[in-house]
Order: sequence, then structure tokens, then C-alpha cells
Amino acid sequence: MALTKNTILSHKEIEHKIKRIAYQIYESNANETELIIAGIENNGYLLAKKIKSNLDKISDIESTLCKVTINKAVPTEPIKTSISKESYTNKSLVLIDDVLNSGSTLIYGIKHFLDVPLKQFKTAVLVNRNHKKYPVKADFKGISLSTSLFEHVHVNLSKQPYEAYLD
Repeated sequence: MALTKNTILSHKEIEHKIKRIAYQIYESNANETELIIAGIENNGYLLAKKIKSNLDKISDIESTLCKVTINKAVPTEPIKTSISKESYTNKSLVLIDDVLNSGSTLIYGIKHFLDVPLKQFKTAVLVNRNHKKYPVKADFKGISLSTSLFEHVHVNLSKQPYEAYLD
């Protein structure tokens, strides 16, 4: 049986979703002077860079990009960030990933950042799949999908045209 590839978000739609998420983040942090944009490596970090770029265009909030490295196969391993804990202590932070599937990656990322006091903590994803094993939600999301457990969502943000598809 051949697998089919169904586009769920085109390049233009992804760009629109990124811009909308940036506006939502700005609205949620309008009174802040500093904001940490933390993206989970690989696609989450690429998405975070694009959101930060849009945020920088629409607001005067000083935003800092942070790469979050999580071993997705063994998420209990120590998590690494590209900036020190002191850099995000007592600041507002948004943790970003491309797809929220089981919630495993996001919940371990959240757990890492809860080790320091934060002013505000939110999460953002491009695609929310509604198959969570963990009690985690995305505060900002591009699209929510009800898919079967056998389907997979793929997001390409590394080269243009961007796309998100289901197979």
C-alpha cells in the first residue's frame, strides 16, 4: 500500500500562522521589555527564529533566541540551552516546537525551565495533533488537527517553500 502525502499547510499558510503566533506572543507580553524565545532543536528552533524575526518587526520588546537541545529518544537526559540559566531567570519565556504530538518533548522542555523562576511561561507550536500522553497544552498554535495514531505530520522549515504535510 503506497503512502500518500497530504499537504496540510502551504508555504503561504505557514508564513501566515507564524505571523499570527508572533502577534499573539506580543499581545501576551505587551508589558514586557525582554522576552526569551526558546526553540526546541531542530524544527522548533527554526520556527522560533521565524517567530522572533516577525516579533522584532512588530514590537520593541528585546527578544533573545535560545536553542533547546533535547534527546527526543531519551527525553530524561539532561537538556542543554544555548544561553545560561541566569539569562532567562525572572524573564518571560515562550517554548516553541513544530508539532505537539504526544507531548513528551514539550513536557520535558517545560520541566527544564521550571527549575528557575520565570515571570511568565507560555508554549507555542505550529501543529497541535491532539494525541497527548501528557497533560500539556500549547498556548499559541498555528493549527489543530485530529489525526489517526498511524498518520505522521511532517514540517519542513529548513528550505523554501515551507510545508507541513500528513502521511
